[in-house]
Amino acid sequence: MLQLPHFEDIRVLVAGDVMLDRYWSGDTGRISPEAPVPVVRVHGQRECPGGAGNVALNIAALGADAVVLGVVGTDEAGDALEHSLAEVSGINAVLARDAQVATITKLRVLSRHQQLVRLDFEQPYTGAQHQLLEEPFQRHLAESDVVVFSDYGKGSLVHARELISAARAAGKPVLVDPKQVDFSHYHGASLVTPNLGEFEAAVGPCADEADLVAKGQALMAAHALDALLITRSEQGMTLLQPDADALHIPTVAREVFDVTGAGDTVIATLAAAVGAGLPLAEAAQLANVAAGVTVAKLGAATVTPPELRRALHQLQDTRRDVLSEAELLQVVADARAHGERIVMTNGCFDILHAGHVSYLEQAARLGERLIVAVNDDASVARLKGPQRPILPLAQRMAVLAGLGAVDWVVAFSEDTPERLICAVRPDCLVKGGDYAPEDIAGHQCAGEVRVLDFLPGQSSSEIIGRIRGLGDEG
Repeated sequence: MLQLPHFEDIRVLVAGDVMLDRYWSGDTGRISPEAPVPVVRVHGQRECPGGAGNVALNIAALGADAVVLGVVGTDEAGDALEHSLAEVSGINAVLARDAQVATITKLRVLSRHQQLVRLDFEQPYTGAQHQLLEEPFQRHLAESDVVVFSDYGKGSLVHARELISAARAAGKPVLVDPKQVDFSHYHGASLVTPNLGEFEAAVGPCADEADLVAKGQALMAAHALDALLITRSEQGMTLLQPDADALHIPTVAREVFDVTGAGDTVIATLAAAVGAGLPLAEAAQLANVAAGVTVAKLGAATVTPPELRRALHQLQDTRRDVLSEAELLQVVADARAHGERIVMTNGCFDILHAGHVSYLEQAARLGERLIVAVNDDASVARLKGPQRPILPLAQRMAVLAGLGAVDWVVAFSEDTPERLICAVRPDCLVKGGDYAPEDIAGHQCAGEVRVLDFLPGQSSSEIIGRIRGLGDEG
């Protein structure tokens, strides 16, 4: 099962074409009398790093450290980009200022979550800007675990081959998001991540997957590439390595809202995963999941560990959620990161009946996530007597997990769940019966306590007694 590694100790050096993304948004209610275009009444503006800057944002969102190197002009947009990277996002931004260029800026005008037009403000770099990156690149290389080159074809990386050679000589994995048709610019890289259009621009049209694989293998051999990851939109991704079978990874996006910046998310996740020691095949699968999360968002977006963990869980775990305590605490933390309210209840649940179902449905309506803590067999025997439980713990938990109202089921071994409740610290603790809230185990560790009524005439003990009585009559 694919697991999300810890990224906190990973340091990624990102070099390439940095740019400023600006978004203007507003309502449209009429067509301009001057031309057949909508009139947008702008009421919202925001700006954020784009290009290599967005790669760094994605790396930082995963919890890793990012250093981004790039070239900007001595202009207002350059000031805004540096502020957005360093002061707003907390990224170590090393931006060389060049009075001969303008900071690359992309302005998108949106209405009702749809992009109406994009305006690009840029001028071609001369190639001399590459020299401005060499000294800071060498300075930050030694302390980095992974190097990423984010090439948007603007001119910062026209001599990337020399930087790749230096990084590989220092023993650093090098990942490249390419824009050059001539892949000799990326000679010796550990991994290059073209989309299908970029790949076919380099090797020619591919008739089918077999042709794609053959041309990819030839491209790797020609330019000493350790691997290629070809992103193929709705067809997912294909990972190629010289001495391994092609790995075709299907897309996992449930809804595609905006593909802006998806490639940045892919290479950022790959870099963090490779830095954390994941094999390349697992890193590619993780990046594929991350891309599925980000394309469901508007604009160039990032993915957080809680979002990625949840996406992995939804993808890999088709059973209802019977969890260990450690697993429970992790999914609760992720749920809270999504702003979800946690409800918790507990019991033996030996012979599940309609009263239990009604009670659990009421509890579930008090929040977004319902946890049911279940007494293990030994604690049931201590509470109910040596002939109980009728059903063993695994069966009781499986039945509870099958209920639509229940999100997560966890066992506890003590006579009361107080320790577990205090570990979870639910927003709402629920108990059925005529308890006073202050008499409920763990009440002091919950945001609030609610006591719900049971359905009259519903009792596991009564049901078990009737069954035993029928047995005696037989």
